[in-house]
Amino acid sequence: MSVPGTGPVRGGTGPAHGTGDLTGRVPVAVPAGAGRAVRPLQHTGPVSGRLDLVVMGDGYTAAEQDEFAADAEEKLDAIFGVEPYRSYRGLFNIWLVNAVSRESGVSGDPAADVVKDTALGSAFYCEGLERLLCVDTGAVTRYAALAPAADIVFVVAHSAKYGGAGYSTPDLPPGSPFHGVATMSSGNERSYLIGAHELGHSIGRLADEYQYPGYGPYPGPEEPAAANLTLHRDPAEAKWHRWAGVQDPTGSVVGTYEGGGYYETGIHRPTETSLMRSLESTEFNVVGREAMIAGFYADADALTSAVPTGRPVRADRPIRVRLAPLGGLADLRLTWSVDGRQVPWAAGVRTTTPRALGVRGHGHRITATVTDGTTALRDPALRARTTDALTWTVR
Repeated sequence: MSVPGTGPVRGGTGPAHGTGDLTGRVPVAVPAGAGRAVRPLQHTGPVSGRLDLVVMGDGYTAAEQDEFAADAEEKLDAIFGVEPYRSYRGLFNIWLVNAVSRESGVSGDPAADVVKDTALGSAFYCEGLERLLCVDTGAVTRYAALAPAADIVFVVAHSAKYGGAGYSTPDLPPGSPFHGVATMSSGNERSYLIGAHELGHSIGRLADEYQYPGYGPYPGPEEPAAANLTLHRDPAEAKWHRWAGVQDPTGSVVGTYEGGGYYETGIHRPTETSLMRSLESTEFNVVGREAMIAGFYADADALTSAVPTGRPVRADRPIRVRLAPLGGLADLRLTWSVDGRQVPWAAGVRTTTPRALGVRGHGHRITATVTDGTTALRDPALRARTTDALTWTVR
């Protein structure tokens, strides 16, 4: 667990790499005057079909919960201004959770010896690194349970000090329902980039693309699992070979650039820089975008319907499907089929009936299928993950 800076910084091996449950603290009860404990900031579909992002504040007293909500919205708007978050925001539900602290502010601000009594135990100088902003992940887990669902958690610390951190599944308490936590300070204009970067790990399974001086060569011999690192020097042999030679939004051309995953040599990244290498960059490279989009679809579906698929439908029953409200890079394509045969005229139709699709008689199967035709995906295996289908049997 580490936090990127303008240059590489590596965390240590202390509590931030374990469960992070530092004190066994119990969540503070939300006073009557603090408003609802949980409220939706964005609800685009059922929790079963969305990536549910839970956002909670730390170092906000009962009287400061409105300030937390405003700070959270500001940070989220900044994160969702970065592609591919911008185009795929419609796959997210966002829940705000009021975590009420006894004191305002967080530990380690402005100095290492400052200690605050807060709901989530946020603290700078974690593992001796000033900008590493750790939390009590046990407390985070308990507060996240207040939300209808949680896939990813953001913690907004009430501070103007630059910092943040990211936790992935191995860092979280056993049985945590979510697979990533990102922390960031509320009052620093660039801290949102930490959140965007850390989601690259937890959603896209992306590796850090920076290296540490003196860290040496990649030990190998195994090919790294992450989509954005390879042992191959030849771009034609890299796992991102479909993107080789493309002008990248980060400003460089996709190829193989030595250094990444903390190692200086023997390993290569797709571009000179990116958001996974330095916060001086505000863009994922095309390889990172592709991995992120595939990760969004691992937790979310672009196709939903209020008509149950588990019960037969009448031939004259209107079936209405809903597509997630995506834009920009996304290109959702909806088709209908009867018993596996596509009905060409119905492409893009949101509401129809079995009879309108040509069904006569009983037992036929009606299927709505959506696939994302985005040009941001070139790997056929990843594109297959964007396909979702709903099927009804006609009675």
